[in-house]
Amino acid sequence: MSDPKCARMLLRAAERDIDALRIMRRLHDIPAEIFGFHVQQGAEKLLKAWIALLGDSYPLTHSIETLLALLADRGVTTEPFNDLAAYTPYAVEFRYTGVGPNAGPIDRTHALALVEALLEEVGNQLPEE
Repeated sequence: MSDPKCARMLLRAAERDIDALRIMRRLHDIPAEIFGFHVQQGAEKLLKAWIALLGDSYPLTHSIETLLALLADRGVTTEPFNDLAAYTPYAVEFRYTGVGPNAGPIDRTHALALVEALLEEVGNQLPEE
């Protein structure tokens, strides 16, 4: 059974991450670890909201790949959001150790656009209150 109450709670939490991203995009001295963390957190919450709307329980994971795969297994087209999987390391690994020398710079405009598109997709699926 779909869980719109849970999905709304997660969507609102993701909106707070996205609000922070909108501010940080304009501030060039915000470290990549912080920006990437909020991209990851927003995406994670929105994907879990989508899973809840499908009537499934979502796993306790930070893995964007895992959440995308669960949606794909349910027949959801996830391709537009697959680039968000690159932000999984920002949840824990990069948050504590910093971004390593092999990590490229974040395209902040693109990252924000992706998570905003995911917000719109999930928001469009929420039933009216």
